[in-house]
Amino acid sequence: MIQGVKAKKLKVIPDSRGRLMEILRSDDEIFTEFGQVYITTAYPKIVKAWHYHKFQTDNFTCISGKIKLVLYDSRGGSPTFKEINEWTLSLDSPQLIQIPAEVYHGFKCLADKESIVINIISRPYNHQNPDEFRVDPYKNDINFDWRKI
Repeated sequence: MIQGVKAKKLKVIPDSRGRLMEILRSDDEIFTEFGQVYITTAYPKIVKAWHYHKFQTDNFTCISGKIKLVLYDSRGGSPTFKEINEWTLSLDSPQLIQIPAEVYHGFKCLADKESIVINIISRPYNHQNPDEFRVDPYKNDINFDWRKI
């Protein structure tokens, strides 16, 4: 291998909703700067929601297919408490959406094929103690219905 070039074998983690693959973590041997970058996918009509992080900031973009990304502000002291924001993300309309800590978020695949999302996060994912808190996509206090998309 050329001097200075390093390789890391990546692991794809599939489930019934799609796949997830960690790309680069700040605690990797080859890391230089930032928290982590990973991809996550969703199959047609699948919803991956709702969750939030207490400390982590997410940065979402869709690189294949099309998704509806929805955010819900659950922060009691926020001037936008209980506000919902929606974006349709795809390569046809590329955007990066930064999601602050404690804001619920989720997405639904709108494409007729598997959609691929890249997430650049501010902290590496901790497998032993994840900064991730989930609620059911349909049974919750969030005034949003994924079935209507």
